[in-house]
Amino acid sequence: MKTALLVIDVQQGLCEGEHAAFDSQQVIARINVATEKARAAGAAVVFIQHESESGFMQPGSRAWQFADGLHLAPSDLRIRKTTPDSFNRTELQDVLKQHRVTDLVICGMQTEFCVDTTIRRALALGYPVVLVADAHTTEDNAHLSAAEIIQHHNATLTNIDSFGVRVRAVSAEDLHIGA
Repeated sequence: MKTALLVIDVQQGLCEGEHAAFDSQQVIARINVATEKARAAGAAVVFIQHESESGFMQPGSRAWQFADGLHLAPSDLRIRKTTPDSFNRTELQDVLKQHRVTDLVICGMQTEFCVDTTIRRALALGYPVVLVADAHTTEDNAHLSAAEIIQHHNATLTNIDSFGVRVRAVSAEDLHIGA
């Protein structure tokens, strides 16, 4: 088993202003715990960064930058994407194959969009996934609070069994990563 940790869209524009995610500073602290564990285990750490051609999340803008307080290491890999699916039109799958990755640990921002979509695609590609249950977040919407969205996804994603491989949800504190 070879593991990679995917950190999805932990960018400044999702931590401040009108799109500020719920509990973002505490989530970033827990992501830092997960990345430290991954690096210590020799697992690949992949930071995925969303971008758009114009407006919000435009490359080079403050919103596009990785979030303040997020710990990146020189050895970490970086992937840029333009859709909620971290595999779609990116080199992620090739990078995972190159590193002989068989298992994924996933955390990050916009639970119901990019985290959810990437997890479902990973399952479809045959990757078992560990979702760091307290290291993903989003913002409130018209129907649910961010806390409800997070809780719903922790429950829903772990109940998908039709792909064969499964999602397990664990806290950052309880996370154990194999290289």
